[in-house]
Order: sequence, then structure tokens, then C-alpha cells
Amino acid sequence: MSLPWSTLITTFVLIRTTWCAPAPASVYQAIHGTTVHDGGSIDPNVQLWHPESHVTPQPVRGNTGAIILGPQNVVLGLQNADLVAPPSTDHGALPNLKWPMSLSHTRLGDGGWAREQNVDVLPAATALAGVNMRLKAGAVRELHWHSTAEWAYVLKGVVRISTVTPEGKVFVGDVAEGDLWYFPAGNPHSLQATNATEDGAEFLLIFDSGAFSEDATFLLTDWLTHVPKSVLAKNFGVKDLSMFDHIPEKELYIFPSSPPPEDIECDMVVPNNTPHPYTFALSKVKATKKPGGSVKVVDSRTFRAAEKISAVEVEVEVGGMRELHWHPTQPEWTFYISGEARVTVFGSSTNAQTYNFMAGDVGYIPPSFGHYVENTGNTTLKFLEIFQSGICEDIALTQWLALTPPALVKAHLGFSDEMISKLSRVKQEVVL
Repeated sequence: MSLPWSTLITTFVLIRTTWCAPAPASVYQAIHGTTVHDGGSIDPNVQLWHPESHVTPQPVRGNTGAIILGPQNVVLGLQNADLVAPPSTDHGALPNLKWPMSLSHTRLGDGGWAREQNVDVLPAATALAGVNMRLKAGAVRELHWHSTAEWAYVLKGVVRISTVTPEGKVFVGDVAEGDLWYFPAGNPHSLQATNATEDGAEFLLIFDSGAFSEDATFLLTDWLTHVPKSVLAKNFGVKDLSMFDHIPEKELYIFPSSPPPEDIECDMVVPNNTPHPYTFALSKVKATKKPGGSVKVVDSRTFRAAEKISAVEVEVEVGGMRELHWHPTQPEWTFYISGEARVTVFGSSTNAQTYNFMAGDVGYIPPSFGHYVENTGNTTLKFLEIFQSGICEDIALTQWLALTPPALVKAHLGFSDEMISKLSRVKQEVVL
């Protein structure tokens, strides 16, 4: 269903609260009802329809544009209202910054599937890539390693992970829905869905290179298939070459197996002895409540093993908005878990473009590009902001202006004394 006009026509309210780190360099702000201007007039640049609206999308806004006379993909048009009928605030040209995982080619295995997003499908996303993977109960993602770091978020189910460090330290752990794991580049590891849920598990994998491909990982069976048996015998200190006759002729990739034992200690060759755990129970972290939603920040200060990737789990209530902000040096890779969002990205030099996102979509915002994330649906919006950095950083527009000499702000934007007073209250909240 589309949002009723009673929801769209609401009062413009600014609510400020601090989030992310390091304080006081960032602010999370919930803005309710951004569709009404002074005098009660409707913003002509509202989102014109939603994915479930009963309309035929047309590139018409006000007196501009014209209806489509030829064929069109109505479903895609409903999902991308602001590409079909952009707001007048859009201008210039930006590279595509959206990719739906549903458009990715899915690789099927006997025990599940995987689909990915990288620069092949989203060329602008040069710093980070993502893989959405599903394992049936007991299914294994073959023992492997990467030339990139791997950060993961469990969407459903429970996954048992294991890894070995170059120093010979080991870690085995269970990762449940809403929790994380991390493997440094080059560390070998395994993934197996437990039987905690009948359907197994599904999770999101993030890699710190936009060129990463799931098809280019270093797989155990693929390697040993390409090593002479005589060399394998020398390596393992045996003389009988037939001991290697059962090595698969091709990679296993994702394959079915018996679920791991319920008692995780039964899976440990030796007790865990890494300096830091390679899992993080984000689901058990208390969210920082905001008037317009909540946030959970996780970076190397709390998840110490994750030195190269950090994230924020964000929930925005109906009518709320993740405020206007930017990230100084790192791009933002965004994954939408539930709800609907509207995002306008400002790329300097009068270039700005608006995108619509729904569950399963990926967004990418280059460093320093200004943006917001608005909940345009009728349910809670939940998404992940992920960064190629050990520390989360952002700069919020309201905080910047609140900490800038008022006369300069008035000279730039013509703000009234009342608006400057509101910014002063933001300053007071920041100082406190």
C-alpha cells in the first residue's frame, strides 16, 4: 500500500541526538514529516508513488515530462519512483549508486546459493563488495581464504565459523541472527549452517575491495586437485598415493553435510586462543534510542578483530530520517534489510540524484558525498551502513552549522534569528 496523504502531510520537526564516533563529530537526527513547507503547502518534490502503489509509473512531475507511449517495465518503475519522475532538486549526472541483489546472477550449489555485487554490476563501488549467501542446515561453505578481509552479518539462522591465524592461533564460534564475524585477509576459514533452525542460515558478506568476486576465492579442493599426488604425499609424510584418490576433481564450493555438534567444544581441535574473538554479538548490544529510531555502532573499538571494516545498524521509524551528513574519507556501502527508503546524493558541482531503496537493495555513496536516508514506507526502515575503515566517522550538517559562528551561517543561508536559536540548542546538546 502507498502512504496516505495524512502521513505525508505532517509537521516539520527537527530532533537532534548524537551518534557514531568520534563525538562530537557526528549527529543522528530524526526529521519527521519533511513534506510540508511554511504555510502548509505540499512539497512538489515528494516521492510520487511506492512499490505497492496501484498506478502505472509515468515520467511526469507537475508540468514537466510526458507519459510513456511505448512499452515499459511497470514493476521496476514502481520500485524507482525518483528515477522515473525525479524531483526538481536533482541535477547533473552521477554514476549509478544502486544495485538490487535480486538482479545479481545466483550461483546454485547442492547445499545453498550465493549472489554478489561488485564493480562488474556497480562500477562506482570501488572500495567494497558484497555477497548474499544461503546455506541449508548442515551445509558447508568449503574451506577457503581470500586476498581481502571478510566482514559478515547474519540475516537468519546460526552459522558456525572457524579460522586459523598465521601464528597458528585458532578460533571457533557460533554466530546468530544479527551477529557478526570477521576474518583478516589471507586467514583460512570455514562456514557451516547449524541445525538451530530448520531452514539453515542466510548471511551478508562484505569484502574490502570493490573488485572482489566470490568465484575467485582460494578453495581447498581446487588447490589440491592441481597438486601432483607425489607432492601431496611428501607434504603429509605418507608413501601411499592412493590416500589422495578421493580428493574431488572439482571444487565443492557449497555442499551438504551433517550439522555440527550442538556443543561447540566438540568442534574445537584445541581451545580458542586468538588474542581477540572473531565474532561479535551485535544482536545483544543495546541500541542507542533516538526520537526517530535507533542505532548500533560497531567498529574496532568494540569489535577489536575487525580492523578494516566497521558498520552502523540503523532503524528509522515511519516518518523519520537519517539526517543530512557525509563521511569524510570513506565510502558508505549500504544494505537495506527491511522497509522503504529515499536517498538523495549530492556529488558537488550541482550534481545530485535521488534513489529509492527497498529490502535486498545495495547502495553506495562515495567519500564526502552529502546524503540523507528517509523512511518513505509505512513500516520501520532497517539498514546497515558499512565502511572500509576500522572506525565509523561522519559529519552532520546541523552540527557543523551549530558550531560555526552564527553570523557566517546567516550570511550564507539567510536564516532567521529563530532558526539560529534552534541551531544554538543543537550546540548546547553537543557540548553536554
